[in-house]
Amino acid sequence: MKLIIGLGNPEARYAGTRHNVGFDVIDRLAAQFQAVFSSGKGKFHWTKINWRNTPIILLKPMTYMNLSGHAVIAAMNFWKIPRQDILAVCDDLNLPSGSLRLRAKGSAGGQNGLKHIIECLGSDEFARLRVGIRLDEQLPGSFSSFVLGKFSEEEKKTMEKILPLCSDAALDFAVNGIEHAMNRYNKSAV
Repeated sequence: MKLIIGLGNPEARYAGTRHNVGFDVIDRLAAQFQAVFSSGKGKFHWTKINWRNTPIILLKPMTYMNLSGHAVIAAMNFWKIPRQDILAVCDDLNLPSGSLRLRAKGSAGGQNGLKHIIECLGSDEFARLRVGIRLDEQLPGSFSSFVLGKFSEEEKKTMEKILPLCSDAALDFAVNGIEHAMNRYNKSAV
């Protein structure tokens, strides 16, 4: 069984923000499989899908971004999923909008959701899929205002192109592993 976690913030006011792109990927996957979310035994919403005989739990922490690790640990413990079988999906201000980057492990790179998961796991050795949100001409004065801001119409068009690739990359991870997914999708950009 694999666990794919989309990072974001739970309140409706955060829907459509750059920081919730992890939720967007998970929502897209759930819709693709006509899966419905339920509340979990922990602060998360979850649903289960099957892809090529691989059971996959899709998870959205309801703890807010900065405390995502609590929901991840609760889900890992409940389903007894080891660290090598999880993929965290999040926004990345260091990557240009319309790009994605898969990694088998690594630092949080300034992403607070990843930082908290690393703290809770006591390790940075878990896969992650980072979705670029940086605008080329834009160096925000306030990073928090930028990531919590809504996508512009132009950005929404870019996201509509990259989100299907992110969904495909997450499914590839689940079935074929992180190395295969990295080789196939790290070249992707729209």
